[in-house]
Amino acid sequence: MKVCLCSAECVPYVKTGGLADITGSLPKSLEHLGCEVKVFIPLYNTIGTIFHGLLKNNEFEDIQVQIGDAVHTFNIWEGELPDSDVNVYFIDCPHYFHRGKPYTDDKDEDERFIFFQLAILETLQRFKWSPDILHSNDWQTSLLPVYLKTTFAWDELFKFTTSILTIHNIGYQGRFSKNSIHSAGLPYDDFYPEGPFELDGAFSFLKAGILYADVVTAVSPTYSKEIQTSEYGAGLEGVLATRKNDLYGILNGIDTTIWNPETDEKIPYNYSEKKIKNKYKIRAELVKEAGFKDLNIPIIGIVSRLAGQKGFELIQPIITELLNIPVNMIVLGSGDKKLEKFFELAAESFKGKFIEYIGFNDELAHLITAGADMFLMPSLYEPCGLNQMYSLVYGTVPIVRKTGGLADTVKDFHEFGEEGTGFTFIDPTPEALYLTVRRAVDIYYDRNKWSAIMKRGMKEDFSWNHSAKEYVELYKKYVKRKEF
Repeated sequence: MKVCLCSAECVPYVKTGGLADITGSLPKSLEHLGCEVKVFIPLYNTIGTIFHGLLKNNEFEDIQVQIGDAVHTFNIWEGELPDSDVNVYFIDCPHYFHRGKPYTDDKDEDERFIFFQLAILETLQRFKWSPDILHSNDWQTSLLPVYLKTTFAWDELFKFTTSILTIHNIGYQGRFSKNSIHSAGLPYDDFYPEGPFELDGAFSFLKAGILYADVVTAVSPTYSKEIQTSEYGAGLEGVLATRKNDLYGILNGIDTTIWNPETDEKIPYNYSEKKIKNKYKIRAELVKEAGFKDLNIPIIGIVSRLAGQKGFELIQPIITELLNIPVNMIVLGSGDKKLEKFFELAAESFKGKFIEYIGFNDELAHLITAGADMFLMPSLYEPCGLNQMYSLVYGTVPIVRKTGGLADTVKDFHEFGEEGTGFTFIDPTPEALYLTVRRAVDIYYDRNKWSAIMKRGMKEDFSWNHSAKEYVELYKKYVKRKEF
């Protein structure tokens, strides 16, 4: 089966969030299952072509794409995902992608990703490569299903191509002015109140993709249900209701070549569920790094973007009570300036008990994940989440709000008859968070029960193997070809 996966970011080339991890991991697992996969991303000027061993395609050069009344050109660079034979194609257009970062607030942000999507289809035409599946991800590539059924419907190359759109975060919808339709080369016929292109007076790339795609997926089963409600649908719940028979939730996997305590090169000692003693040595290293004064109380780790979605405002009213349970806390992250300031002030007020690192440090992220006793994710919503899965396989017990992918991956200790893998709460309140941490700490001091929780989590399989099989089964269900 031929799969074309299109995304605005991909590890190891460019990353702002979990989308990059998924784009860099899923194709390799699909390849292992027998798929022929090609990945497309923009060639941002932050991507080192020499460093990544990329080569310019000299067969097709200076390909023209019309954006509104203007014409711009692009070239194609090629590489392979590390440790695989998956081809990656980079759309090279300095006019749009030499901005120093993947996403901008520039007035032509719509044009940048319109161009990217048109360039993908133009490239496939030149390669004469007919994908069975064209797999889009988020708003930046959600016009591809639209193009397949409108502008490019004439081309027999795409006659049997099935379009799939995966929603990673429905809060980002690619809303632009009506003029963006002209830039996209699409007809205005579908832009009218509550029409396929219109959302609150704007042209929404994501809405259009949802309505035109053959199948829509979300990044966890629970999130696929949540986004059909007014609480989580961000204004698109009604649109998704019309696609409920073609809407699925498939949990993201994690890259176990990177996140595996038995082989992780970024932690000082390796360990496993059967040989767990080295985890306690790493804990000692974390204590030393953080400078905690009390070595005998549990350590709660946080590694995250500091954003409103992540629920860290719940900590603010109860920070004193939390630390007096007592626990130590260590936070690594950056983002919202108010949250950064709060964590900085907390570190000043609770020296030796609360430690913060503003920014990102990959080695420290691995050290916290391996060395902490508990991992906190109080998210207000979480489409999938990866950090809770990392913490589980590292034997670091997660404390999470029961939403999205967190609900699908963490089983509450008490709810599952003391056979769970972590601790969860439902209400997005400081009180619920406090009581859940209190509950976890009480069990922490029962070493037999705590050890059993850790080991159950470490036995869980969150690799892409399972998720990729689900995608292949979904592809097979919807693909239009009768034979391959």
